[in-house]
Amino acid sequence: MTDTKDWLQTSWNAGMDMLRSPAAAWAGASRTPLMVPIRSLGPAHRERIAEHLLELAPADRYLRFGYAASDAQVRRYAEQLDFERDEIFGIYNRSLRLIAMAHLAYTPSEEHRECAEFGVSVLEHARGRGYGARLFERAAMHARNAGVRMLFIHALSENTPMLNIARSAGARVRRDGPESEAFLELAPARFDTHMTEAVEQQFAEIDYSLKHQAHQFWQFLRGLQALRTQPPPEP
Repeated sequence: MTDTKDWLQTSWNAGMDMLRSPAAAWAGASRTPLMVPIRSLGPAHRERIAEHLLELAPADRYLRFGYAASDAQVRRYAEQLDFERDEIFGIYNRSLRLIAMAHLAYTPSEEHRECAEFGVSVLEHARGRGYGARLFERAAMHARNAGVRMLFIHALSENTPMLNIARSAGARVRRDGPESEAFLELAPARFDTHMTEAVEQQFAEIDYSLKHQAHQFWQFLRGLQALRTQPPPEP
């Protein structure tokens, strides 16, 4: 049986691993820490996912979906998300606006159950902060813990940011005209990868709860201020 002291040390080390890039760790390199609360999303977030994707500019939608997706097509994509089979990850800002999200899609085929595909989108004003890379790392860790051995990215060749994320993680990128495919082999999961994911998820849940409470509090204050600024009733 694991000694309490050893268990606490292991938990601490796993929590600290959260501050390092899993991709960099696989390559044996270090990287500047980037602490980002990434939450696993469920069916209750479907409308916010749709709103996030609808906010993407036409050029960004084209890169995300590989074609000029209409509003109806975007909504259909959100409605057809299978939260039981796939994993959806998101980053919320302080106003509980979904500013970045990733889709880790598993194939329903038993023959390819060790493979998964990754897709990501980040709102324009939230770019340049490393959110796409962090979502990739989070998805790769979850896939690794789920027994996935190969992570795929299918993107347009002009989608430079997405392909750069894949290359930085050590993926092999193969270009075929206007489209490219990236392949990243994942190492088998270990105890510390499971622990790190659990710590990250707990951190994200606490962060979301605090943001939700703050959001409700500011709404209350705005409502109170509105009442105070209303003119007094006429006698």
